[in-house]
Amino acid sequence: MITVLIADDQPLQRAGLRMVLGSQPDIEVVGEAGDGAQALAQVRRTRTDVVLMDLRMPRVNGLVASQRITGDARVLELGPAPRIILITALELDEHVPSAADAGVYAMVYKDVEPEVLLSLVRAAAANP
Repeated sequence: MITVLIADDQPLQRAGLRMVLGSQPDIEVVGEAGDGAQALAQVRRTRTDVVLMDLRMPRVNGLVASQRITGDARVLELGPAPRIILITALELDEHVPSAADAGVYAMVYKDVEPEVLLSLVRAAAANP
């Protein structure tokens, strides 16, 4: 079973992602967060294979949260750091170097087709 945490400040976006992911027999959504700080706190408490992380969120954005998650000793005590897929409505080019430095597995636009996102989640989980 692939465990996924959804981090996005928009409740409707989280609900849509939960519906898409939850419809799959091999994927379980283990939590939701409204910002990067909440995402880090949940990853510290729950074994998570993949984090779907919005790039722009209040308090702690997706890049900073990704960097904290991939470098956090308490997270690493649970096993390998979760793979992070950044989701954004913004142009990706300017964020790609920062995302790579933060340990992000992949970046996609919010209008990605569900099948593509599901394939990416499965690929991320298979490549810890």
